[in-house]
Amino acid sequence: MFPQQLTDSRAHQIAQALLGGFNKHYRLFRATSAEAKHRFERADWHGQQRAQAQRIEFYDKRVDEGVELLEKQFQVSRLPMAVWQQVKLHYIGLLTNHLQPELAETFFNSACTRILHHAYFHNDFIFVRPAVSTEYIENEEPAATPTFRCYYPTRETLRETMIRIVHNFQLARDFEDLGRDIDHVLGAVQRELGLFRWRTNFQIQVLSSLFYRNKGAYLVGKIINGFTETPFALPILHNGRGLLEIDAALFGEDDLLMLFSFARAYFMVDMEVPSAYVQFLRSLMPRKPRAELYSAIGLQKHGKNLFYRDFLNHLRHSSDKFRIAPGIKGMVMLVFDLPSYPFVFKLIKDYFPPQKETTRELIQSKYLLVKQHDRVGRMADTLEYSNVAFPRYRFEEELIRELKTFCPSLVEEKGDDLILKHVYIERRMVPLNIYIQEATPAQLEHAVVEYGNAIKDLVAANIFPGDMLWKNFGVTRHGKVVFYDYDEIEYLTDCSFRKVPTPRTEEEELSGEVWYAVGPRDVFPETFGPFLLGHPGVRELFMRHHADLLDAEFWQGHKERILAGHVHDVFPYDAHKRFHAQPTNAAILATPAEPLDRELPIQ
Repeated sequence: MFPQQLTDSRAHQIAQALLGGFNKHYRLFRATSAEAKHRFERADWHGQQRAQAQRIEFYDKRVDEGVELLEKQFQVSRLPMAVWQQVKLHYIGLLTNHLQPELAETFFNSACTRILHHAYFHNDFIFVRPAVSTEYIENEEPAATPTFRCYYPTRETLRETMIRIVHNFQLARDFEDLGRDIDHVLGAVQRELGLFRWRTNFQIQVLSSLFYRNKGAYLVGKIINGFTETPFALPILHNGRGLLEIDAALFGEDDLLMLFSFARAYFMVDMEVPSAYVQFLRSLMPRKPRAELYSAIGLQKHGKNLFYRDFLNHLRHSSDKFRIAPGIKGMVMLVFDLPSYPFVFKLIKDYFPPQKETTRELIQSKYLLVKQHDRVGRMADTLEYSNVAFPRYRFEEELIRELKTFCPSLVEEKGDDLILKHVYIERRMVPLNIYIQEATPAQLEHAVVEYGNAIKDLVAANIFPGDMLWKNFGVTRHGKVVFYDYDEIEYLTDCSFRKVPTPRTEEEELSGEVWYAVGPRDVFPETFGPFLLGHPGVRELFMRHHADLLDAEFWQGHKERILAGHVHDVFPYDAHKRFHAQPTNAAILATPAEPLDRELPIQ
């Protein structure tokens, strides 16, 4: 029960200090996001990459600062629980006219869970449910930038309107030929919408900030014609000649779902009211959970909070049990799932077989590397949680035994709860080795091409996946191949790619053992074949499309280019959509894989 009166003067001061910590965090977060425009204009790609990685660390730093300040001034860890109840009530009052109340609530939760024991994680002390509505929040100041702008092409030609939309972002770099690019866009609109009649309320709505990621800026909006709404996005790139160009026109929910994929780095967006951006984006992608949209725009901590709320809601409305995930068991991670829920749960085992020379700390560092790195649509994002309480009765006994056998240090039983002290959560995918076993010929070719493309995209992002076995890759519902086993990844630039030396003697040539010296990060690509290409059909397709992956010069050449400062282009859309480049393998890349109608095993 909450106290009837707010009687402790410390409670209001603590609430103000907590909100001050959040406000500082969001001010720095927004400033870094806003600076993405200047980095894009200057083509400062390395600066953009650094900012994207560093911004991820902002939140925890501000939470740590806030907790340290509160402990120093108020000894908060020793305060009675009645005071914390009052702190929460004061905090709610401070959020009444706040522009980011949902994020401030999450910040409050993060600080409280650092201070209080997890036994107190319930509604009296933290925000299990939102206390302040985010509906219809807008900055009412006259000079404030609106969340989105509306354009009405009936007052002028559609071409002039589109040119004005682009000019309104005031990019400090010229386009090579904006009129030409808009003609390409209008041609794509014609192909997408066909011949249509403008209705009375024909309009174009565009979010007020561009979305920046890597080497691209994305204009995001929707075309409204009567009762029809068509989402769209226009990628803006540098063309290599010091000028800008619109590279493609993306239409519809599926194209935008690929752009906002969980396997890509977070966007940088200058937002004063994040909830309004998410509400607009949900109108474009209604199948995309709010949790994933918040994460996609860089607010991954609130995305994580929303995900957990959605998960608890799913548990309340389901009755199936957690089980050991189907598929080949991993040597490093124990993986389980809930059949009715499209995610998997991963725990680092307490011990590993001799061939896995690693530690828990090293594995955690690999997952952090992936979180902070450009995932180029080829590495799944992970949600990391500590001290998560699950209802024990929802676990199959076989899974309980596995947890206690392989992860005893991470498991604690407390009353009716099973508490996992550290867990990663990832979206469920079909393991590629299972997919190709049951694939049609068309699906098999698509999978092999996608597998090679996934590796090449990782190479372009300076990632060597390490263990490239098919079982370490998954197929998404869009037919994309994504890597999800991170315990052996390395930066490409930290590896040495070599050809197998020519044997000097007959004994060396016939030896069943490696007779040449091998350094700890030496890689011999020509030796990949026996492990990856045992299936004759797979081998033929692989050698037709990706034989270069077995050549050390391919890997070493990319390494040298990256060391020389080159940042590769990786496009979050099919090559055939590009206006200014010829597609590669367009017929294959543009053909989505047929879905497999069956249960999705996990590996």
